[in-house]
Amino acid sequence: MRGMILAAGRGTRMGGLTDETPKPLLRVGKHYLIEYAIAAMVKADIREIVINISYRREQIKAALGDGARYGAALRYSEEEERLETGGGIFQALPLLGNAPFVVLSSDIISEYALEKLPKEPQALAHLVLVDNPIFHPQGDFCLQGNQIYCGGASTFTFANIGVYRPELFAECKPGHFPLSAVLMQAIARQQVTGEYFAGQWFNIGSADQLSAVLNSRLEAQL
Repeated sequence: MRGMILAAGRGTRMGGLTDETPKPLLRVGKHYLIEYAIAAMVKADIREIVINISYRREQIKAALGDGARYGAALRYSEEEERLETGGGIFQALPLLGNAPFVVLSSDIISEYALEKLPKEPQALAHLVLVDNPIFHPQGDFCLQGNQIYCGGASTFTFANIGVYRPELFAECKPGHFPLSAVLMQAIARQQVTGEYFAGQWFNIGSADQLSAVLNSRLEAQL
């Protein structure tokens, strides 16, 4: 199974921290932020990893190299202009192959074990959902059994952890578009399953959230 790490964004909410350093290379303790995502994939025996890059992409390539020191093979999908999450995955499809693949955002640090994800999802996508954080109280999706739907009162937040079949993007065209646009169409067709995760999960979107993970047990997991 192959994996993809989304790492093309600048991270504007980080303020001056990303003026000279791309967000994936910000330090969390002794390690780059993106190294937590790489480590999570390698632990799940996902060793062929595609990373999409745009902002200060040469810095990321220089810092991570070919992935050998992580026990992985890293390949880069370079974007002249950031294509957003959906467009970035669509461009990387030739590197990801014809089988289902895992996608994880580079700014996620979590206890969730990627090896729990289904290697052959029942539908076009399988998402991990978490409790709504303070910065996203409205949530994203509802969950009944393992079926994801929209419009209910009880919502959860998409953890930016999922496994996808290439067929999810069959109707897409090259360009800028969010992953959510593709997922919403599939959810309307009841083609997206999911699961709830109650463990520690951090979406590092700001300097305060960066500080929060430093005070958790997850910072020491590498």
